[in-house]
Amino acid sequence: LFRYKAAPCKTLANSYKSFNMPIGCPVGIEKGHAVTKRTLKARPSTRKGVLGKRVKMIRELISEVTGLAPFEKRLVELLKVGKDKRALKVAKKKLGTHKRGKAKREEMQNVLRKSRKA
Repeated sequence: LFRYKAAPCKTLANSYKSFNMPIGCPVGIEKGHAVTKRTLKARPSTRKGVLGKRVKMIRELISEVTGLAPFEKRLVELLKVGKDKRALKVAKKKLGTHKRGKAKREEMQNVLRKSRKA
């Protein structure tokens, strides 16, 4: 069996450390064929899920007209009392995921802050 000797590549690897990319050496962390990175144009799919200003405005208008949902009113009441953890549990149960629950709790805290200012 043949074994690669990593010693000759070490000096070469030190000169390429700042790039952290393959250097053409068959052994080591930066192993692999050395190529230049291509800069590609951003794909439309990278924008997927980003909230547009028109949709944001429409959603704000609808929520202003319709008011809060019953579970949102309950969240506000729990936050008034200081039961943040319980409010998160209620929101999580209604919305399905921890991330959505946290976002909804934060949104209701903002609603509470605005109502206290007014």
